[in-house]
Amino acid sequence: MKTWREMRRFPLAVQLLLVNQLGVNTGFYLLIPYLATHLTENLGLSAAVVGVVLGVRNLSQQGLFIIGGSAADRLGARGVIIAGCALRTVGFALFALGDNLAVLLAASVLSGFAGALFNPAVRAYIAQEADERKAEAFALFNVFATAGALIGPLLGSALLLVDFRASALTAAGIFAVLTVAQARVLPAREIEPSKGTVLADWREVVGNRAFLAFALAMVGMFTLENQLYLLLPAGARQATGWDGAAGLVFLVGTLAHLALQLRMTRALKQRGNRARWISAGLGLMALGFVPPAVVAGASGGPDGVADAALRTLPVLAGALLLSLGVMIAQPFVMELIPGFGRPELTGTYFGVFYVVSGVAAAVGNTVVGWAMDAGERGAGGWLPWACCALFGLASALGVAWLHRLGSLPAPSKPAVPATAGGRTPA
Repeated sequence: MKTWREMRRFPLAVQLLLVNQLGVNTGFYLLIPYLATHLTENLGLSAAVVGVVLGVRNLSQQGLFIIGGSAADRLGARGVIIAGCALRTVGFALFALGDNLAVLLAASVLSGFAGALFNPAVRAYIAQEADERKAEAFALFNVFATAGALIGPLLGSALLLVDFRASALTAAGIFAVLTVAQARVLPAREIEPSKGTVLADWREVVGNRAFLAFALAMVGMFTLENQLYLLLPAGARQATGWDGAAGLVFLVGTLAHLALQLRMTRALKQRGNRARWISAGLGLMALGFVPPAVVAGASGGPDGVADAALRTLPVLAGALLLSLGVMIAQPFVMELIPGFGRPELTGTYFGVFYVVSGVAAAVGNTVVGWAMDAGERGAGGWLPWACCALFGLASALGVAWLHRLGSLPAPSKPAVPATAGGRTPA
């Protein structure tokens, strides 16, 4: 109930975008986790072809975030959000209806490009509408996103009892509903005509050294957050010998976000500088990989249920610490990004941020994967956990160094007092 009350204190546009993120993650996670299985088992595609299809979708999204950010700045975030949801509707419908490689690649490009459009646009819109309450808005954003990431796989599992096409069409239907809702309800914001070119905007953002340094420092946050789906589930399965243990890792993080995210952000916002909390959050994320590292590589399988439970506790403790660190750092990261440049380039800053950190995180995940393989070959089960801890520590020290240099912006101050539940002045 507190979440709903807090949500109602924001303008209607922010409320809609929070619900929108619930739908976005529900639709995404009820389809994408099962796509590889559909392509291999139902369509009989080779692993190499499946890798191409999935890679094209990821590249279309990660590599084109800057396009979505610039479009939001120049055309208005509202239209870009609507276009992105509409494109994902088409892309997911093609996954349901297509069974040849050309159609599948088109579906991958459309669904990926859709995410590149609406992701930076949504964040730019929220940052502008929430004004001095950006941190709380992005904390709520995380809560709704996490809820969608929980609902999606459960709904997808149920729909797979029918077939994959039922999942894909349901996902497409969710995005179709979101498209209509935003077209009817989401207010349009007046856009100041840009005096320069898109390339000039990009040069301005890329030339902001403090911003680029901050984006690179966030490689630890994105790399470690991804381990909720890679290293930690693998550690849980190894500890218990049970594939279902991977779900416990995800459940711990989800419940922590739903229960603590908003109250934690509100409490920390009143205590200390934002950069210090970002550093602390990254440090806590790094600490989350210490308990599993201590017990990693234990010889032999578990001796009964009790032994399996004991072996799982360090992994679950790591998942909890990692989730707490994300909850501390992420809302303040989102709050700071618009402060690096002109308000007219908020979308572009978010777009470039996700391109830089996404590429860097991809490199980081490659290193973690290499460490997992090397650890298995050389009986060094602790190696990937140590790599992750070092990633987090390096990011925490990087943000602390930027703060000490005075390179990080201060949170924006409201121009006039905001009233509860009222629209923030444009």
